[in-house]
Amino acid sequence: MPSLADKLNKVYTSAPVLPYDKNSRIVIMSDCHRGQGNGADNFLPNSPIFQGALEYYYKNGFTYIELGDGDELWENRCIHTIIRTYSHIFRLMNRFYQDNRLYMIYGNHDIVKKRKNFSASNCTNYSCDATEPEAYFYKDLKITEGIILENKDTLQRILLIHGHHGSLLNDELWPLGRFLVRYVWKPLEMIGFRAPTGSGRSVKLVEKIEKKLCAYSRETNRIVIAGHTHRPVFPNPGSCPYFNDGSCVHPYSITCLEIENDQIALVRWSFSTTEDRLLFISREVLNGPENLSDYILD
Repeated sequence: MPSLADKLNKVYTSAPVLPYDKNSRIVIMSDCHRGQGNGADNFLPNSPIFQGALEYYYKNGFTYIELGDGDELWENRCIHTIIRTYSHIFRLMNRFYQDNRLYMIYGNHDIVKKRKNFSASNCTNYSCDATEPEAYFYKDLKITEGIILENKDTLQRILLIHGHHGSLLNDELWPLGRFLVRYVWKPLEMIGFRAPTGSGRSVKLVEKIEKKLCAYSRETNRIVIAGHTHRPVFPNPGSCPYFNDGSCVHPYSITCLEIENDQIALVRWSFSTTEDRLLFISREVLNGPENLSDYILD
């Protein structure tokens, strides 16, 4: 099996380049795992938070980049059922697309998106015979394995990936991983078992992935932004330039990375209450903002 460095270098070579400057506003999210609204749908509790955050980013001129596992296509065969469940969210995402502000990377749980005809071909249910207008962007949007953000002025580059590369079950043997999730784990979720979405995940496994991506980032002197582990990472300037946006399935919150004014920040969206006990969706900066130029290694 090729090394992680070989895999990521291949992604880097083939990834489309998205130019940006100090006036650009970019939000990076991943691991929404949008499902069918049933007991196995980990996105369902946070869907109002996600919608509120996305509305904020649309109104404030951000470009939305999704780093894979946006739709849960290991548990679910049909994208159309997911689209119907979250039609209001897909309509909003479609507005980003119409404004040329939507980019997507595929992860392991939605790896079928790399197929050019996935929108039509992965649906075998008789009720999924029409493409929903809410997700019109899926017809034409090029969903890639990676994206490179390039600063127009400094030419500094940032590699965006999902982060599953090099993991045997999530990468080379992903069909086996999908089989186990669809026919073993999903039935368990339907009867009450909950997926480990945050601290319940294997810490050793997450740390192993982080160390590999950090090592690659140091060796290549490239800023790397990933998802996959569901654990946010925001390094100090001068340290290993590996970032992780976290996920949209944390308990009652979602995390993301914002790039604005050539700076990067880690942000959390969650439910909050006022003194009058009114519920609202709040935005909180957890780390940063830090100058991206401070992460250039000497």
